[in-house]
Amino acid sequence: MPLSRPTRFGANYVPSAGWFHSWLDPSPDTYRRDFEDLAGIGLDHVRVFPVWPWIQPNRALIRRRGVDDVLALIDVAAEFGLSVAVDLLQGHLSSFDFLPSWVLTWHRRSVFTDRDVRDGIAAYADTLTRAVASRDNVFAVTLGNEVNNLYPANPTTPQESRSWAAELIDVVRAAAPGLLSLHSLYDATWYDPGHPFHPADNVDLGDLTTVHSWVFNGVSEIDGPLGPATVTHADYLVELAAATALDPARPVWLQEIGVPLPDVPGADAAEFVRRTLDAVTANPALWGVTWWCSHDLDRSLADYPEREYDLGLFTVDHRPKPAAKELEAVIGEARRAAGTGRIAGTGRTAGGRRALRCPVDLRTRPERRAEVAPGGPFHTEWVRLRQAGPLAIVAGDRADDAQHLRTRGIDAVITQA
Repeated sequence: MPLSRPTRFGANYVPSAGWFHSWLDPSPDTYRRDFEDLAGIGLDHVRVFPVWPWIQPNRALIRRRGVDDVLALIDVAAEFGLSVAVDLLQGHLSSFDFLPSWVLTWHRRSVFTDRDVRDGIAAYADTLTRAVASRDNVFAVTLGNEVNNLYPANPTTPQESRSWAAELIDVVRAAAPGLLSLHSLYDATWYDPGHPFHPADNVDLGDLTTVHSWVFNGVSEIDGPLGPATVTHADYLVELAAATALDPARPVWLQEIGVPLPDVPGADAAEFVRRTLDAVTANPALWGVTWWCSHDLDRSLADYPEREYDLGLFTVDHRPKPAAKELEAVIGEARRAAGTGRIAGTGRTAGGRRALRCPVDLRTRPERRAEVAPGGPFHTEWVRLRQAGPLAIVAGDRADDAQHLRTRGIDAVITQA
């Protein structure tokens, strides 16, 4: 199976001054300095996060000034050749939830199940999507950043969760048919058997599947910061997503990945980047990699979890960190390898892969998600076999579907002992 597209590389944009509170006092000059950093290491896109309640403070009020501030940031990104993906609902950011007052206190109601709230969100999604679609460098709109983090504070059911996302995907597509529309969830959707957002939602809704790989979910406890389970976790999530999709050609965007302290000590950061990206860029399903995040969080700001302060590729005074330098090297290698039929860092083509048969089809049996969680027998066997080279995952009837296997470049299926 030949490579059909170059891998995209970008960063989740966290402004170097003021974090996301900077939306209250936007500074194009700060954007320019930050985007100069990112373009300088070869990134081609940024993912940006307007804060929902600051644009729609009342269900019937969408602030034009707030929308214009988003457009101004997008225009600055264009100055540096950066394309932009826009997230709609923030929603959840770095351990804080940003929700408008019209869903809180005396007005408390679930953003997922209340009809009036859903209609209000649809109006916001339509307005902001139509606005950003006017910019040529915008390529995608995501419903929100890990919207499933808003549960359980916002009660929902699997049926309501899927209905909520499907409705909003339709709104985005109608407002901007030329853009990618995406549904973004953190990894409870893959590993938590009781979670009301299901794997099938992630791989059925929207134009790409997105996954967020964070080794502080327990993976790093298995074998340390540079162990095989840790550095292949991103590849494992991409494979679970590819195995769950009905469409064997559906791409997967590694939309968030980072080097979190203390799980990955600073001395191991560059090697973690190298090993992780060498593993995941060998995956033919991979659409792109977007690093979390662009810049560190200023320690003058209070009350964040400790690991949130140091996740940037750059410091707040614009010094590139070891992760940034290694990412720059990987990007250069990937671009040199483009068009050769090889995947950078592997010396392999994208075809001729082996696959491990998954014991459960996650799209039909989400209550069995714990069976594929990190540290379990299936994951342990996949990690062991993965050390010999790229290893796909195939599930359900698709393991016996010759066309499905051929499209994914799989020529042998292994059944777990």
